[in-house]
Amino acid sequence: MLIDHWPLLGLRLTTPRLELRLPDDSELATLADLAAAGVHQPDRMPFLVPWTDLPPAERARSVVQHHWLRRGNWSPGDWALNLAVFEDGRVVGLQTVAAREFAVCREVTTASWLGVRYQGQGIGTEMRAAVLKLAFAGLGAREATSGAFEDNDSSFAVSRKHGYEPDGVARHAVRGRLVTNRRLRLTRARWAEHEHLPVSLDGLAPCLPMFGLPPDDDGGHPRRPTGH
Repeated sequence: MLIDHWPLLGLRLTTPRLELRLPDDSELATLADLAAAGVHQPDRMPFLVPWTDLPPAERARSVVQHHWLRRGNWSPGDWALNLAVFEDGRVVGLQTVAAREFAVCREVTTASWLGVRYQGQGIGTEMRAAVLKLAFAGLGAREATSGAFEDNDSSFAVSRKHGYEPDGVARHAVRGRLVTNRRLRLTRARWAEHEHLPVSLDGLAPCLPMFGLPPDDDGGHPRRPTGH
């Protein structure tokens, strides 16, 4: 079976409202349709790479191609897990957790997007909680990073709820104008202080070598049980 060769297909992250997992082909098509329908208002650009400026059909295709690309070039030293987010069985967005040389650095970064009609409902907070549980409790991460442009209040609100702290700024040119990205960092200790939402991890053990970890690795910290 394919899952024997790609155990990430069996990984499940579950919160009270959501399930995060790799999508099948039909679900990937739905995710692409969701991106085509809109991720943010046209006068805003929350992404460093302005992929949402593409026409809807091309935008949808880019979601599919990016998903295939990150599966195809996965390596234990450079990986990005692009998880579709489901609420009541509906695809509502995408949550990514990524790292380079994770076995040594023990640091992950996160990124995400939601379809416009699913924003402002607390989903972003739950999906971030899910991948932070995976990173810290499941993989033994020491730190997680994130960031957002200065006008992205909703992203900062999610980060504050999880205990992130300021980590400097970076300046970029996006759509031909200067933007400031405020970096954020979350330590294991801060995460533990703010962790309240129950998250279950299932199917992780056979995936550990794909993240650059031996099956019995604890990252210097015992991993918690994968239940609540």
